[in-house]
This record gives sequence, C-alpha cells and structure tokens, in this order.
Amino acid sequence: MADEASDYETITLDRRGHVAILTFNRPDRLNAINRVMMGEVAAAVGAVAVDDELRALVITGAGKGFCSGADLMGAGQAVAGDAPPLHSQFDRIDEMGWVGRWAMMWAGLDKPVIGAINGVAAGAGMSTALACDVRIGSQAARFKSVFIERSLSPDSGLSFFLPRIVGYAAAADIIFTSRAVGAEEAVKLGLLNRMVTDGELLEAAIAYAEEMTRWPPIALRASKRVLQHNTEASLEEALRYESAGLYYARRAPNDVKESRAAFVEKRPGVYTGT
Repeated sequence: MADEASDYETITLDRRGHVAILTFNRPDRLNAINRVMMGEVAAAVGAVAVDDELRALVITGAGKGFCSGADLMGAGQAVAGDAPPLHSQFDRIDEMGWVGRWAMMWAGLDKPVIGAINGVAAGAGMSTALACDVRIGSQAARFKSVFIERSLSPDSGLSFFLPRIVGYAAAADIIFTSRAVGAEEAVKLGLLNRMVTDGELLEAAIAYAEEMTRWPPIALRASKRVLQHNTEASLEEALRYESAGLYYARRAPNDVKESRAAFVEKRPGVYTGT
C-alpha cells in the first residue's frame, strides 16, 4: 500500500515500514465520526488487512482530540421520536447497527492495533480507543463515556471492553458518573499502557508498534487471535485453542527456521511471513 493520505476526505492513511498509521482528520469537530468517516475508515482498515507488508496499525486523531464520538449532526443517529419501544429494542439483539460494525472492525483486524490517544476520547471515541489492543497516550489524553449524558446506554463496544480492562466496579464508576479520566489516572487503571509527553506521542506509538512488528508476522496474528478468544474460554477450551494457534503460527517455515538461527547467532531476526 502506497501513501494514500490524499485519497480520503476525513482520514489520512500512511505507512512507516511495516506499520500503518490511520489518522482521524476532522479536527474542527474533534474528529467526530460521520457517515463519510465510517466508510473511509472501513476501506482503510480493509486495505491494511490485505496488505501482508503491514503488520500493525496505529490509530490517532488530528489536532487536539483523538475522537469525540459520533457526530450527532452527521452519523444518522435516531432521534427519540423515531425509537421503537424499549422492549422491542432489547428483542432485536441480532441487529448491532453501525456502532457494532464499528467495534467489530477494530477487534476483527488480525494485526495489532495501537491507539495513540492525543486528547479527548469520548463516547464512541472512547469505545474506539478501548477496542485497540494497546494504548499509548500523551499527557493530554482524556477518556469520557458521555453516553448517559445523552440519555443513552453504552454502545460501540464500551460495555464489553471497559470492564475487561479496568474491572466491573471501575467501569461502573466511569459509565454511571460520566466523569472524565485524565492521563495519569488512565495509566493507573490500565486504560493507557504507556504515557509520553505531547510532542513524542506519534513517534512513540510507531516505535511501540515496531516492537511488535519485528517478530514473525504469522505468529503475531495467531497471538492476537488466541489472546482474544481465551479471555472468554474455559481452561480446556483455551488450551485447545492455543494448540490451534501454535499450528497456525508454524505455517511459516522460513520464519520458524529464521527464529532459531537468530537465537543461536544472538542477532535480531528478519521475518517475512513465509
């Protein structure tokens, strides 16, 4: 994939070696998600998914915010008068809507996703940050659930990811009060894996991704899938899935041979995914 930054209206997509960098680019709206952005992000993530030279994805926001959530003027949100009765909403559990598809897009990418949180991540923007495999933030990073302030319950995966990261009680505190969580507290809670100064964020995020992409890419993909699956599995099921992951990871015989040679020769490995 060549540099495709000019091909999009609401995002940019660049590459640095084996790392793709997707930037939400609506800084005047704190990178709020509208219909155009939904389509462009889906296309960009799809391009990253099929490019075997790209082994990790960094996502960040232009300007002062990471993502302020759905653009209520442009995301096609239903107004209260259009909503069906409450009981019928819960009956339609097979319909996840755009917010569900948005969350599945990040979790479904079989390459590590690194969130570079440069400012506010609110509503669906917070959900997006939490759907990343890991997060690195600047001192300006701030998380806010927002949903209850809009007379909504959490969506876009927030109720799934948040308690798995911080625990149920801490998730309830953040959702029920809709309070802001600053960068230092976010590190303590596990919302951020690492924190850096504002000017260092993007380069630090790319370096973080490069820590991952220097390893065999098939093994990296298998590791993500096994880790995701086994957060919900019984021990027996987890062990069986680990065995399947090991089999998948070893489908790259040249990388298996190279990993052994690099260990014996005490040098960094050079991996090709073959």
